Amino acid sequence: MAFSLDTSLAEAIGPASAKKVERAFGMTTVGEMLGHYPRRYADPAELTPIRDLPVGETVTIVAEVLSSSARAMRNRNGAMTDVIIGDEHGRVSLTFFAKNIQQAQWRANEMRPGRRGVFSGKVGMYNETTQFAHPQVELFDDEESAQARADDRAHRPIPIYPATSAVSSQQFRELIEKVLPDVGDVPDPLPDEIRKREGLLDARTALVQLHRPQARNDVDPAVRTLRMHEALVLQTALLQQRAAVRSLNATPRQAKPGGLLERFDALLPYTLTADQRTVGDQIADDLTGAWPMNRLVQGEVGSGKTLVALRAMLQVAESGGQAALIAPTEVLASQHLRSITKMLGPDLAPLLMPTLLTGQMSAPARRKAALRVAAGQALIVVGTHALLGEKTTFADLGLVVVDEQHRFGVEQREALRAKGSSPHALVLTATPIPRTVAMTVFGDLDTSVIRTMPAGRAGIESFVAPLAEHPDWFRRVWDRAAEEIAQKRQVFAVCAAIDTTKKSAGEEDQAALVPTEEGSSGPRWGVVQLDAALETHPTVGKLRRAVLHGKMPSETKDAVMQAFARGEIDLLIATTVIEVGVDVPNASTMIVLDADRFGVSQLHQLRGRVGRGDVPGLCLLVTEAEEGSLARDRVEAVAATLDGFALAEVDLELRGEGDVLGSTQSGVRSSLKLLRVVKDSKLIARARELAEDILDVDPQLASHTGLREVIARRVTEEDRAALAKN
Repeated sequence: MAFSLDTSLAEAIGPASAKKVERAFGMTTVGEMLGHYPRRYADPAELTPIRDLPVGETVTIVAEVLSSSARAMRNRNGAMTDVIIGDEHGRVSLTFFAKNIQQAQWRANEMRPGRRGVFSGKVGMYNETTQFAHPQVELFDDEESAQARADDRAHRPIPIYPATSAVSSQQFRELIEKVLPDVGDVPDPLPDEIRKREGLLDARTALVQLHRPQARNDVDPAVRTLRMHEALVLQTALLQQRAAVRSLNATPRQAKPGGLLERFDALLPYTLTADQRTVGDQIADDLTGAWPMNRLVQGEVGSGKTLVALRAMLQVAESGGQAALIAPTEVLASQHLRSITKMLGPDLAPLLMPTLLTGQMSAPARRKAALRVAAGQALIVVGTHALLGEKTTFADLGLVVVDEQHRFGVEQREALRAKGSSPHALVLTATPIPRTVAMTVFGDLDTSVIRTMPAGRAGIESFVAPLAEHPDWFRRVWDRAAEEIAQKRQVFAVCAAIDTTKKSAGEEDQAALVPTEEGSSGPRWGVVQLDAALETHPTVGKLRRAVLHGKMPSETKDAVMQAFARGEIDLLIATTVIEVGVDVPNASTMIVLDADRFGVSQLHQLRGRVGRGDVPGLCLLVTEAEEGSLARDRVEAVAATLDGFALAEVDLELRGEGDVLGSTQSGVRSSLKLLRVVKDSKLIARARELAEDILDVDPQLASHTGLREVIARRVTEEDRAALAKN
């Protein structure tokens, strides 16, 4: 019986196994199961030299069971199985715990001497003996005949799959072995002519060689083929999305001589930088085009992205059109409103009536704001997700500005866009994006970059405070903060959690953190703990302090930020709620606690909150990470340069594109399986060229049925949304 990729798993492997696999991995079809690729391979023909195993690292080896025994535990209930595995060069000790001696004996019988298998665990040493902590075992089938064990099958590379406690790698491999021979034709996204020219396998052969390689040399061609498939599918989908926007008709928004934009430029107390002028001209041209603008503006913290966006809003307003700016947090939305109102000044602000609309406003205030928006009185509207609500309507929405795109999905952007008649879209990000990531993630957008910074900035100095080597520096950090405050300056202190005694640190706080390295605990400092500790500091304890985090009511958060902006607070202890958009020129110092718990780009963002005026900036990155660790390298990298674009490349090297793209993105998980945006940059660029060539001659993919089928199966709207959330 032949299976297609759309065949249900219940039909292919039986209802019981299908239910198990769906629970473990969310898979329901044969295609989804075959898309669960091995993460590595073990070679049963070679025993890894155990003497070379690195202590402290998690490894996977192929070895032979040398001895096994079961025994009852002496001082507590239960039993244990002691196993020794190895080769002529070394031994590894494994220990398995059981509820009773019968279970322990069963394990000892299963792992009888002479059996070989794949063993995984963290390498440790005890009494000069190498051991695996929490070992995982996959034994080879020893029931085959001696002839069968010597045949080719026994020497094939063994795929090791991502597994769960319910479905082990071995169980998944057995299911693949059961299904793969019966899989029929597999749609190939590449036409035969291109496939042969590029030296790639056909789709079915690539899947077979990846899941059942006869030799190690089978794997690389399969991986290269499937990587190209992923790159081509994504690039084609992004180009289709771009074409879909360009097929819409937009209302041209032309600036008028002597109009709002010209009046605003005349009021500016400074000259636009070259980059601001260039990007502004690109946007101005887009706004007068036949299709909706769809542009991404990258710019360093403080480079003037808000100014560029405001000039676009004014150009749209000249024809009576409204502009909506959506920000990821209440604090940032309020900050944007104040900043825009201030930039417009007393002459222009009443004409544009900038209006705030957020979910946490009181019902009467929200109704009043919503009426202004619906009537078209408010030509500039600033808000959070509340702007996406069904009850929010616009008189003539001409421009959607999305701040900090990595916090929003394309579906949210499109929900706001749907409130107008094909409005223009401008996406802002202060997180510099490496070229290959931009090509992979934002391929549907035109991109602009603001690199030059406005003149008059005092600059920022960054230092690491390594408490692992110098624990006494912790007190020095706060002495330094007190010195800044004594000079009438203000200080931010950022923590990775609200309260370390509680599991949840608040949504916006947790979402931004990098994964904890194995063996490390959570953050040491929360806002609550730091505030309590500083109470006893001889100097800082007497200063004006306040706390700010995402769990506080909207009015309270806004009041705290305004008080800090007015200089009424010396030291603000906050979570990453202040990461973007907060502009207090008198703030001179940023102290980041548990700095190793943050990503490179996030530390760069936090640092950008200081040094924004003529007051020199100081950033102190406090960490207990050991020298030489990946976490410490991240922090050191940030301290070494102020160039966000250079840091974006460093971030890719240190953390890998999986983290840069985001680990919680369902679309990335299902679509970027083998593709690596750093290593495969040339392949991605080639895929882009192929996608452009294909769409030039066949925009609807009418004659490219394989590519059309794969896109329909692989790139859902949810995937597209996830790919936009860098």
